[in-house]
Parts: sequence; C-alpha cells; structure tokens
Amino acid sequence: MLAGRLCCCAFAVSTFSPPTVAPAAYLDALRRHGHAVLDAGAVRQLAGIDTTELEALSAEWQALAPDEYLRDGGRYRHRRHASAVVEQKVVMVQPARAHWQPLDYNALHGGIERWFAPMTQAAMAAPALLALLRWLAHVADQVHGPQPWYAEVHAFRIDTADGIGRPTPEGAHRDGVDLVAVFLVAREAIKGGETRVFALDGPQGQRFTLAEPWSVLLMDDTRVIHETTPIQSADPGQPGHRDTLVVTLRRGGFLAPPR
Repeated sequence: MLAGRLCCCAFAVSTFSPPTVAPAAYLDALRRHGHAVLDAGAVRQLAGIDTTELEALSAEWQALAPDEYLRDGGRYRHRRHASAVVEQKVVMVQPARAHWQPLDYNALHGGIERWFAPMTQAAMAAPALLALLRWLAHVADQVHGPQPWYAEVHAFRIDTADGIGRPTPEGAHRDGVDLVAVFLVAREAIKGGETRVFALDGPQGQRFTLAEPWSVLLMDDTRVIHETTPIQSADPGQPGHRDTLVVTLRRGGFLAPPR
C-alpha cells in the first residue's frame, strides 16, 4: 500500500517556493518528472480564463458541507463533489455518484462509498470550471493519448477551528487515476500545508508550499505519490483555512466498487 509512506506530522516554519514552470514547458516537465507546477497567470493563459471568472467560482468554497466520513474523528474538512465526462472539449456533467477508492490507494478511507454533498449547479455551469475541465482533458490527452476522460471534481476546505487540520489524513498516496490537478484556491491565517511530491519508483521528489490563489500542481498519478502536511493557525486566536480544488481524470471509467 502507498498511503502513509511519508511522514506528515511536522509543521513547516520556513517555506519552499513552488518550482513553477513556464506555459511553454509544463507538458515537457509533466512527461519528464511526473509533475509540474504552474502559477495563476499560466493557468489563466492555458485555460483561457480571466480573473473575474475565477473569483466567481471561488464563491463555492463559502458553502461547503461537512465531511461525515473522516475516520480519524476530525471535523476539520468540508467538501463538495461532482463528476463529469470530458471528450473533445465537451464537458458532460454526470448525475451525483459516490466517491470510491480501493484500499490500495487510500488505506484510511478506501473500500467505502462516500456520498458527499454535490457541487452546486452554479459551480458546475461556471465558465471557469468548464474551461479548467476542458484544459485538463487536453493535458491528459497530451500525456496519455486522446480519449474520453472521467473527471471527479472536489472542492475542499481544511480548517483549524479544532486546532489542526489535515489535508491528506490518509498520508502519502496515489489516487488511482491518470491525472491529478490540485489548485490552491485560498490560504488564510495558517502555517504548514506543505506539498510533497515523490517519484513512485525512486527517491526523487519536491517539497514546496502553494500560496498563490489559482496556482496548480499537475501530477501524472501513475508515476508519483503526494501528500500535504497538516495546517495550524498562524495566530492561536484566529482560526484559518486552506481551500483547494482537486480534479482527477481517469481513462476507461470512474473508480467504482467491484460488482
């Protein structure tokens, strides 16, 4: 099993800047290293989105629902979930469905169907989200070959209201898909939350802190494992939070329990 391979108990005091690449170089970096980081300007350019459209999409994070499936007893995670199929620049939003992962990929929450609150209709129709899905399908086409892509969309808020919030309570892991995109939406009054990406078959890796809203980490999930360290309030009297949009794309169908 992959989960838990890396330690995620320490809080980062100093931070490492993300190793961002230029728009002209990101596909090569993704193919070479299994991951690439883009700043928000590159995301807007590549996906054809303006700042106003991203700001409108950000409203989704103000009304997320509690994650009722946390097996560590925590109450620090709120989220929404949706699914879509993307092919040839067409986004087909799917009916609400359970999120499922096998235990091999998620030792903490795998093996159970998790019915999260659905993304709102406004978010799934938002020009920014549709553009991001079309762009990510293009990225997956370039890395793995053109085909229909089964996308799952997750809006997360990890907060520090109870002291510590864990973005990846399952530890270092793969998601069991082909492409993973982690967009940093907001980072407010926290410390920690360092992203770590390591090669699946060797010691090579990167550690850095995503801080710019709408910057993104792209990962070839077949080649790397990843985690994000816990967060804590930067000011003990001021709870904080970390908001992300995570989109996964998988060939051949959605992950589902064996029938």
